Order: sequence, then structure tokens, then C-alpha cells
Amino acid sequence: MSALGFIEVPFFSIAAVVADAVAKTSGVRILGFDTSGSDEIVIRIAGTVSEVADALETAGQTARKLGVKYLGTRLSKPDSHFSELYSGPNAINPLYGGRDQFLPTDFPNPDPAMSTQSQALGILETQGLTAILEATDAMLKTADVKLVGKEKIGAAYVTIIVRGDVAAVTAAVAAGAAAAAPLGKVIASHVIARPHAEMLALLPKP
Repeated sequence: MSALGFIEVPFFSIAAVVADAVAKTSGVRILGFDTSGSDEIVIRIAGTVSEVADALETAGQTARKLGVKYLGTRLSKPDSHFSELYSGPNAINPLYGGRDQFLPTDFPNPDPAMSTQSQALGILETQGLTAILEATDAMLKTADVKLVGKEKIGAAYVTIIVRGDVAAVTAAVAAGAAAAAPLGKVIASHVIARPHAEMLALLPKP
């Protein structure tokens, strides 16, 4: 590792899309996501100086397409003690019940169902638990998708992740967003076709 990169974007759903784009285009490793208890997520990446530079450029372009703010920075040849900032065990935040970090070591066994090129991830994020519960029921009833998990980042932001083929996931996410809208704020809904292994490693395994 010759460089570290830090990408800050709002919302877990946006961070997942940005991280997937970065992993697919730059060759960096995704070290994890840091939560803040609000809407901000920091994506930590590592690679060569040029890889990290490419990743930051991709992250900025992706964030602009999604219409969200973006901050990015690169540390070339970080100090050997820098990693101590992240050396402690991961924990569940007692205030909102979500992970303090999203790490590839949290769920070490890969999901074999996601190894096929036909699989996709559907991501729906709301502000409000009632809305996301209604949305989850609608997603699972609408199409042949499997529930991957639920993630919380604080401030009542909750994300539900499903998987299946692209058509099923697309239909499920659309139904979920429609069901959630009358009950809460729909933050974002996305379908990620052929998600990259670096991003998948951060998610629960169904």
C-alpha cells in the first residue's frame, strides 16, 4: 500500500454505489466505511498513488451524477502509525443500533449466490423505520428477491438491501420506494448490477 484515500458522501445507499464504481474502475481495495451518527459516510480505500487518484476522480464523477456533495483526499505514503486509528474492534453503536464501521472482516464468508454475473443488489434507504418496514414487505412480495440485510447509520436513516436478478431487483426496489413514500422520506433507491466483490464484502451474508 503506497496511498490511502478518503471519500466522504452522504447516506449509506450513495456510499455503496460510489464504492462499487470506484472498485470497478480503479483497482483499489475498499478498507471500509466509517459512520458518523448522521448522514455522512467516509469510504476508506488503499492502493497505489495513481490508483487512489483514479478512484477519487471516479468518486467525484459518480457523486455528481447522483446529485450529492463529495469530499475526497489522498494520503501518499501514510505514516506507519496511521493504521492505529482503525485497529480497535468494531462495535454496534448503542445510540442507533448500527455498526460504527463497515468492514470486510465483519462477514468473512462470501455469499456464493452473488458470484454469478446475473445477480444484482437493490438498495433502498429511508429516513424512518416504519417506512422501510413497509418497503421491505413490498419488495419481498413484488419479485423473486432475497433479503441481504438492514443497515442503520444514525439519525433514523435505514437501508434495506436485497439481491436477485436485475429485472427482479429493479421491480422490487421500485415497489419498495412507492410503498415507503407515504410513510417517510425516501432518501435513495438504486440497483447495482454485477456488484464488485470489494463492495459486497462489507455487506451481511443472507
